Amino acid sequence: MLVRHPIEQKIGYQFRDVSLIDLAFRHASVTDARVKSNERLEFLGDAVLGLVVCQRIYEQYPHLLEGEMTKIKSAVVSRISCAEIGKEMNIEEHLSIGKGMKTQAALPSSLAAAAVEAIIAAIYIDGGIEPVRTFLLPLLQPRIDRAAQSGHQENFKSILQQFAQQRLTTTPEYVVLGSRGPDHSKQFHVSVEINGTRYEASWGASKKIAEQGAALNALSALGLASIENGVVHLRSGLARAAFPGGDENGK
Repeated sequence: MLVRHPIEQKIGYQFRDVSLIDLAFRHASVTDARVKSNERLEFLGDAVLGLVVCQRIYEQYPHLLEGEMTKIKSAVVSRISCAEIGKEMNIEEHLSIGKGMKTQAALPSSLAAAAVEAIIAAIYIDGGIEPVRTFLLPLLQPRIDRAAQSGHQENFKSILQQFAQQRLTTTPEYVVLGSRGPDHSKQFHVSVEINGTRYEASWGASKKIAEQGAALNALSALGLASIENGVVHLRSGLARAAFPGGDENGK
């Protein structure tokens, strides 16, 4: 394969229109108008990613109902998952970002996640859905399997809330302790309090992600969760108690 950009070797795809690569890595901080950045590609890539994942889950688990498939999909296409893929691919080294962001000790993980979605869209526009599947499925299959086996799909907020309401007769309260970074890539520091006890806080690329991390920290502190080889294990029956009939939305 003739490689004109290092990312082509990493994704195993050669672009006909190389300008799509540049656009996929162009952050809003280096443009005079956000429409010239990778944000539009990110929007499309999110949808294409969802399609590939949904089709794979549908084909692989014919016995699952909509709610169960939705939980697996939510874990696999999350910003956390996309950021992990971006880190595995060293996406950050290809990003085109403003000078102000280059001075930061560490770039927000949301930048890598957005670039991954933008690359997905670029491949889709350039070559259609099949090259996207070829690129994504080897990366996503282990995550799909892990989410299906976990029983919790990383919705730690719902699990903690169910436990607190049933066992402690209270509801967890999430507190934003601070934030950092520019408005277009801000990170949040969030902790959760239960009956006056504040548990270890977590940073996240959004309040939602930070809250999930804080909830996991609380579950770990309460002896309800453990992490082994990067996989979260919950105390037996805890996930089923939180989602007895489907997902947290009642599906």
